Amino acid sequence: MSAAPTSSAPALPFDPTDPVALTQALVRCPSVTPEEGGALALLAAVLTAEGYDVHRPVFSEPCTPDVENLYARIGDTAPVFVIAGHTDVVPVGDAAAWTREPFGGAIENGALYGRGACDMKGGLAAMVSAAIRYRRGNPDAPGSIAFLVTGDEEGPSVNGTVKLLAWAHERGERFDHCILGEPTNPAAMSDMIKIGRRGSLTGKLTVQGTQGHVGYPHLADNPIRGMVRLLAALDATPLDGGTTHFDPSNLEVTTLDVGNPATNVIPAQAKAAFNIRFNDTWTPETLAAELERRLREAAGNQVRYTLEVQPTNAVAFLTQPGPFVAIVADAIETETGKRPALSTTGGTSDARFIKDYCPVVEYGVVGKTMHQIDECVAVADLVSLERITHRLLASYFAAQRQA
Repeated sequence: MSAAPTSSAPALPFDPTDPVALTQALVRCPSVTPEEGGALALLAAVLTAEGYDVHRPVFSEPCTPDVENLYARIGDTAPVFVIAGHTDVVPVGDAAAWTREPFGGAIENGALYGRGACDMKGGLAAMVSAAIRYRRGNPDAPGSIAFLVTGDEEGPSVNGTVKLLAWAHERGERFDHCILGEPTNPAAMSDMIKIGRRGSLTGKLTVQGTQGHVGYPHLADNPIRGMVRLLAALDATPLDGGTTHFDPSNLEVTTLDVGNPATNVIPAQAKAAFNIRFNDTWTPETLAAELERRLREAAGNQVRYTLEVQPTNAVAFLTQPGPFVAIVADAIETETGKRPALSTTGGTSDARFIKDYCPVVEYGVVGKTMHQIDECVAVADLVSLERITHRLLASYFAAQRQA
């Protein structure tokens, strides 16, 4: 870890309890992974002004870019409620295709536009605003609020949340519960809480053959036949039927290649890659063993193959529904009039790291435009999320006082 970040804290020309203004300010920071772009400096200035103890560790790893992160806490007693998120964003793509400035934060027709507005500067801004409003109104409230914010969620995820958590733990920080502000809602703010995530496992399969002339097939061994046979075996039987909170695991072949430009040559080998999004029936180890069993059975003594299962830090996990999940759902229902579904769908997130330190759920804005051209967030959703988070904090700490 290096000593300090490079950027300086900016001035605050807005009220940080306004989630729309804070979102605009964050969107205007061009924080494309791994660049900090001023976003963490902005949050540091906002939180420092509110009395938070703010740290900005920078983590390094060979062959990966250095990444700035932020940890902030107010309060020195338990329970510690953590709000987590990221300020890094994906590249804008074709800037000329945007109808608004990608880092402009323009508001038109009730929507705030810009890269990261949806994923996930809007969600993080609304939660920061809510936490500030709650502490201003409850300066002597028991317990603590902490922020875990990384600049490495959209990138390799090596020098971000996973190291920030370890760094905080080594300093003696202990967390009780966490909400991660990813854009979880498909269509409306009442739709969905993520209470877990599927794991992700990638495999690379190579089938060896013998190159030869298509006119003399007896002198060659076509690996494509073997590859078709093995892929069919992997996909023939469902991996499982799903569990109480998870859909069935699914395997998708993502590449298939023989590297052969000639139509009259039998190739020497065939390669394929696949990814499995797996539920809590499996661990990476048990799933890899099942893949090997299926391949070995299908190959017999006729197909020569190798399977490389890549290391993964994305394992399936579940935050069991209970009092904490209920408090989050209650806050959403009170503010929106509808109780959200509990879901484990979608890809991976930094919740896979946080779950090793405390129970975590994910909730944020509507995610329809994340990573798209003209990414945007409804202004009304930012206001709604700020109110939901404020109610959640009030209910959470009130419940702790009564416990």
